[in-house]
Amino acid sequence: MTRELDAAAVVEYFRGKNILITGSTGFLGKVFVEKILRVQPDVKKLFLLVRAVDVESAKQRVQTELTTREIFQILKDKHGIGFEDFIQEKICPLPGDIMYENLGLGNAQLTELYKDIDIIINGAATTNFFERYDVAFASNVLGVKRICGFAKNCDKLKMLLHVSTAYVAGEQEGLLQEKPLLMGETLKEGTHLDIESELKLIEDTRIELKANCPSERAEKKTMKELGLKRAREFGWPNSYVFTKAMGEMLLGHLRGELPVVIFRPSIITSIFKEPLPGWTEGVRTIDTVIIAYAKQALSFFLVDLDPTMDVIPGDMVVNAMMVAVAANSEEQAQTIYHVTSSLRNPTNYSLLADSTHRYFLHHPPSSGKNGESFRLRRMRFFSTVARFRVYMAIKYKLPLEILHLVNIALCGALSRRYKELSRKYNYVMHLIELYAPYTLYKGCFDDMNTERLRVSMKNKEQDTNVGYEFGFDPKTIDWDEYFYSIHIPGVIKYLISD
Repeated sequence: MTRELDAAAVVEYFRGKNILITGSTGFLGKVFVEKILRVQPDVKKLFLLVRAVDVESAKQRVQTELTTREIFQILKDKHGIGFEDFIQEKICPLPGDIMYENLGLGNAQLTELYKDIDIIINGAATTNFFERYDVAFASNVLGVKRICGFAKNCDKLKMLLHVSTAYVAGEQEGLLQEKPLLMGETLKEGTHLDIESELKLIEDTRIELKANCPSERAEKKTMKELGLKRAREFGWPNSYVFTKAMGEMLLGHLRGELPVVIFRPSIITSIFKEPLPGWTEGVRTIDTVIIAYAKQALSFFLVDLDPTMDVIPGDMVVNAMMVAVAANSEEQAQTIYHVTSSLRNPTNYSLLADSTHRYFLHHPPSSGKNGESFRLRRMRFFSTVARFRVYMAIKYKLPLEILHLVNIALCGALSRRYKELSRKYNYVMHLIELYAPYTLYKGCFDDMNTERLRVSMKNKEQDTNVGYEFGFDPKTIDWDEYFYSIHIPGVIKYLISD
């Protein structure tokens, strides 16, 4: 049962806690680490598991990829010359990886962590839609298994929060519930998923590739295609959401009596309010439209403008994570939260396209060469894959075939040009194939559990006595204003300019 909370209670909950965080160098990880340190400087220690060969390398990586980023500026200003000392006191980098047994940590270190850790935030994952199957499986499936094993050895663990994705629902339509994925469950009728068999398939394929594969590039291509094939075999659109789904299944199956929260955010976008509105890292699906406008490099895109586009700002996700940890602490249950906007405050690509076009009319993009402005053109959108394929066939594929015939007639004089254009065409078609499940998505995410969490903070989310917010209600967002004044400028500043 969700506890009644206010901002002061959430802040107080984290006082004196030791927290193990994986994925801290990712976008969401950075937002989470910064928020904890800013609102509760009396947190005992943040143990950050990062890929590194030794402690010094881990420290260097945390400094380079985390604490020197602009998002930490308010924290720097707050602590002044004592900032570095504060970071050294509160952050303990651990060289390791969830893909390794015991997270890649030594026995003595493990023994100490088992005694110390109160909370685990598992945000580590590979999010590439077209990742090698062995890599995605090791991180998103076996990594969850190892985190679960680690958690079971922690003497005083109060919470394991696992960050998943709302799109473990695949391409299902209608209202999608906050329900667990059961072992063996698939999204395609008549199929049954055996995770052990998938692992064996990966191992057998790797052995075969090592014996017969002519190059590392060919091996990589084969493993990527295997992941896509297996995902689609069971009803998921790509290896990312497929392996995230398997990770959830394993966690639910293995957790025993561990207090577990599974977070399923939709498309995470730039910070809405604090600490730095518009701050972002990593290009999301919706940012492709914005960047295409900014560079005037793409005149068309595959997207249905009318159905709901489910996005949620990164700071709202982190606020909800912190409230969920405090609300479910030590509950021997598994709770799933959709942190999404499609049910409570839906928006769509049509609004994004209009906001983007209007923004660049008022702030014309420059060519970057002599500073002259582009002539702004509206993008053309295709609402079905079939229409898009017809357009591409007429506009690009047919001229390519003509070029191919001319190249043959000229004894290969245009081979380089043909190969280059052919590669670009195939790349665009491949990207569209990967993005289509999201740009044409017709599902809507129920968020009943998340709403209960919001109600537990009702009228308390803006606690002026504490001075910090823990709001995560998408109803507070005016999407047009957010896109025009916050997100689009953020994409330009942090994804294009930098």
